[in-house]
Amino acid sequence: MTKAAPGLDQGFDFIVVGAGTAGCLLANRLSANPAHRVLLLEAGGDDRYIWFHIPVGYLFLIGNPRADWLFKTAPSAGLNNRELLYPRGKVLGGCSAINGMIYMRGQAADYDRWAQLGLKGWGWDDVLPYFLRHEDHFGGSDTLHREGGEWRVEKLRVSWDILDRFRDAAEEMGIPKTQDFNRGDNEGSAYFEVNQKRGLRWSAARGFLDPVKQRANLTILTHAEVEKLVFEGNRVAGLRFRKDGAIHEVKARKRVVLAAGAVASPKLLMLSGIGDAAKLAGFGIASKADRPGVGANLQDHLQLRPIYKVKGVRTLNMDYANLFKRAWMGIEFALRRTGPLTMAPSQLGVFAKTSPRYETANVEFHVQPLSLDKFGEGLHPFPAFTASVCNLRPTSRGEIRLAGPDPFAPPVIDPNYLATDEDREVAVESIRLARKIVGAKALQSFSPEEFRPGAHLTSDGDLVKAAGDIGTTIFHPVGTARMGRADDRLAVVDERLSVIGVEGLSVADASVMPLITSGNTNSPTLMIAEKGAEMILADCA
Repeated sequence: MTKAAPGLDQGFDFIVVGAGTAGCLLANRLSANPAHRVLLLEAGGDDRYIWFHIPVGYLFLIGNPRADWLFKTAPSAGLNNRELLYPRGKVLGGCSAINGMIYMRGQAADYDRWAQLGLKGWGWDDVLPYFLRHEDHFGGSDTLHREGGEWRVEKLRVSWDILDRFRDAAEEMGIPKTQDFNRGDNEGSAYFEVNQKRGLRWSAARGFLDPVKQRANLTILTHAEVEKLVFEGNRVAGLRFRKDGAIHEVKARKRVVLAAGAVASPKLLMLSGIGDAAKLAGFGIASKADRPGVGANLQDHLQLRPIYKVKGVRTLNMDYANLFKRAWMGIEFALRRTGPLTMAPSQLGVFAKTSPRYETANVEFHVQPLSLDKFGEGLHPFPAFTASVCNLRPTSRGEIRLAGPDPFAPPVIDPNYLATDEDREVAVESIRLARKIVGAKALQSFSPEEFRPGAHLTSDGDLVKAAGDIGTTIFHPVGTARMGRADDRLAVVDERLSVIGVEGLSVADASVMPLITSGNTNSPTLMIAEKGAEMILADCA
């Protein structure tokens, strides 16, 4: 039975679906005017669990049903038919509550490419003010940074000699040292800046939702999973959602805004009849808008994780294995908010070109003073570091598909990694570049020995297969409801983030990216939400 829940029967001006990275900011901005009544729906729960706030808690959140949807990918031919775990945040703050906390905008050229696709207002000079609008940077304000916003950015609170030496080794290979990855050109090596505040994770829920959750005009519902959008003619007038075992219906006077991410937003569009009409008909779903691009254009950063055993230098593997040192980590964190418990998964970043054919850096290293087979499993019982490297601008394209008409069943996630010759070539070049850096003089006193994929693998064919064996997601899916011109058959939203061919509906999350950004995607998603909120308010005035 469908009913309007108590307090929801009067409807809302705006309904935001998903209280993740984008949704928290959207709820903040759309409810800033007390005349606007706003409903924020989150399918997961609250973040009242200690590991959401201690930075190293990602180790206990990924693969935890309290925090993660526990998605898996379809088998991928490029990964030698392996399936991957595909973490997605299931909590207020979404992926910003379980991710690596790295503050990264990408390259100016990324956004200029968007503009060159005909997307007016999305070039670097256009989007920079929206990054700045919510930034609170430890370094203060200048032309490219700002202090005082909601999105706190701080320096790391831990250091490792092995990472200092890796940076020196990269410099030997012609990769310059830099101090700031967020000034438009991120080529070089530097320590990542992180979204933390005084040694604690700073999620979108902490920054954007907590300060405003008491607003009388903002209603936040957790454990509310949306079933489908509700239409009146060609207009989205509201939606149905499930909470506490009951199905509820609620109306939106001005706009429904999807901010459920690159997996869930296209799923909801398809369940509601917005997608490839022929495919939806196979599930008995009536078409409301024939948009075959919904779910297509999936892009993700595939990380290859070369691992090197070392001698005579401290790594987290051995520190964690030592019970005394493990206890001291907790004491140090409690007393000083420093040390390994404040660690992001990666501390050192290196952006480089694998070939002169690239105008800007085309790969990113996330260098870690630890090693493990995969996140969620234990550290290796020997000292080692990981030189994880990802192709920043993959040319392979995957898709999100419905598994069936059940709105509460997980979708099919098919990233289609390493499907193109260029991506396979970059994978080979990436492993070889990692080997060159590790072979530099600066690291030789630690006797690095390649553990994964193995130094005996040398041919292009060997390394392509090795990439398939060790490759895994770095949790950056985008593009599945991409922006484009109204005459672009495969576009899903226009440059103002309105769904093409449908009234009263917007998408404002990572799924709208036409091309993936050259770096970590969390803060670019906030920028999209910031700019999207402004446009939605203007269009609904």
